[in-house]
Amino acid sequence: MENFVGLFAAITIGLSLGLIGGGGSILTVPALVYLMHVEPVLATAYSLFIVGLSSLIGSVNYMKKGLVSYKTAVVFAIPSLTAVFLTRKYIVPAIPQEILTLGDFVLTKDLAIMLFFAVIMVAAAFSMIRSGKQKVEDSQEIQFNYPMILLEGAVVGVLTGIVGAGGGFLIIPALVLMARLPMKMAVGTSLLIIAVKSLIGFLGDISEQIIDWNFLAMFSGFAIAGILIGSFASKFVSAGKLKGAFGWFVLVMGAYIIARELIVSL
Repeated sequence: MENFVGLFAAITIGLSLGLIGGGGSILTVPALVYLMHVEPVLATAYSLFIVGLSSLIGSVNYMKKGLVSYKTAVVFAIPSLTAVFLTRKYIVPAIPQEILTLGDFVLTKDLAIMLFFAVIMVAAAFSMIRSGKQKVEDSQEIQFNYPMILLEGAVVGVLTGIVGAGGGFLIIPALVLMARLPMKMAVGTSLLIIAVKSLIGFLGDISEQIIDWNFLAMFSGFAIAGILIGSFASKFVSAGKLKGAFGWFVLVMGAYIIARELIVSL
């Protein structure tokens, strides 16, 4: 039953990516850990591949419509790619299995990753709820705040490397506010950035983890089906309302993960 729910979650992940260009990837690690019983560090590696491949396929539809700013993608992706690869290759393996001990409480590597992931989920939820209520005006002229775009790219890369989420909830606001991209172009560009940096980040894990390629292909297949459905449904569904509703769902999930992990560890 849990496996069935996990595969349904994979479709939901793809749906969100196809509809709003982000958000769904934040559910990938919880679905893998709690429903498919994948170990947390390995789940973050799987998440990079699943989100990367799904986003790449989803971005093709935006490319065909001319809704991808390749210049922006390159400017944002360079620091992001570097950060995510280095994080997966060196920082994550360097984290000790037992980080902190306070009496009977032991902060393990797996617990720390799940708690950090939950905090990111809460931040993502507030971002989606707030942006879902706002109407973003399309800018006629694309402008670049290069220093801030480079900094944002590096920060998103580190977060992606640690928690295995695509970071669309951070990328899209950055593209709209710092590059002045129209919203639909920001979504298409975000999907391309997420795809490239996630897949490159996954390369840093191939030599460090034992990959179950059959499982990965199956889960990715359901996520890809979801993103294709989501891309088609985006023509008929209000992205703002969906983003707000999804934000509340992610907020509840983040709070649940924090409570569950702390209760189990105490």
